[in-house]
Amino acid sequence: MNTTITKRQRFSLILGLVVSLFFLWIGFRGLDFDELIHTLQQINLNWIGVAVPVYFAATYLITWRWWYLVRTIRPISVNRLFPVVLIGYMANNLLPLRLGEIMRAYVLRRRDNIPIPPTLTTILVERVFDGLTMLTFIFVALLFLDFEEPTLRTVIVFTTPLFFGALIVFFVLAAKPHYTRQLVTKIAQRFLPEIISQKVIHLSDEFLSGLEGLRTWQGLIGIIIGSLLSWGVESTTYWLVMKAFGFEVSFFVLLLVIGFGNLSTILPSTAGYIGTFHAVAILTLVAFGVDRTLAGSYAIVMHATLWLPITIVGFFTLVTLGFNWRDFSTAQVVVQEAEG
Repeated sequence: MNTTITKRQRFSLILGLVVSLFFLWIGFRGLDFDELIHTLQQINLNWIGVAVPVYFAATYLITWRWWYLVRTIRPISVNRLFPVVLIGYMANNLLPLRLGEIMRAYVLRRRDNIPIPPTLTTILVERVFDGLTMLTFIFVALLFLDFEEPTLRTVIVFTTPLFFGALIVFFVLAAKPHYTRQLVTKIAQRFLPEIISQKVIHLSDEFLSGLEGLRTWQGLIGIIIGSLLSWGVESTTYWLVMKAFGFEVSFFVLLLVIGFGNLSTILPSTAGYIGTFHAVAILTLVAFGVDRTLAGSYAIVMHATLWLPITIVGFFTLVTLGFNWRDFSTAQVVVQEAEG
């Protein structure tokens, strides 16, 4: 099987590295690193010990939300989906190009025989609801805060129409799948050779099946509640890590940190979103009077809390389920073949 990195992937890797280094420079420029290390040595690790299981609880709730989308493709339990999410998080933390999303689809295909295209559709829907939840956090926080950081306000201007536009498209496609199939079939049969048109029609059907969870009020409400609840619990980890440092800001400020921090992941970056997350967290906290060195220390520990434990658990989950490191390369090939 051919696992050679394409020119486009190589460009994405280089661009991600450049962007991460640029944001690391923005976040940490001018800091006294001796003071930074001293601040890190003073944190209360007991609070971190509490934050980690809270983060895993949030991840389980995210799995519950995903279940509302996947169950329309094939019945499956939340507990069976949870290890798949852990593996996906681990892969995104260690590998570039968001390969964790591909691994989730690949694992479900191998273990539960769930087709790859509709699984990728459900993951895309998840990302849209993640973005909308982050924007909700930001808009709620701005009702109570005066925030004039121009760089981060640009993020709001850019991402708001992007995520709401994607949501509208999904709703239209989910509400009228019959018309969408008719349109795709008519275009494919008229302009494409028969063997290709049949594949396009088949892929469009599988794509639409991944949107089935949006067609019922029960599914839609479950996805919305799951989004708000899971990210609400995860925001608690930000508060717990703050307690480890002993400084105090409003919880609404932390909502801005989690909102802007997660929206920054749509930018190209290295695996684990190094740099983009740190710079956004530092800029937000400094805007509300937190010492820059303290903000930098917080960003490092917060990122490590979100990154290290779930990466370790995700790796052991991968091995426990009978997969290995070579499956990451295999997954890319299998997904490309499934998408035609």
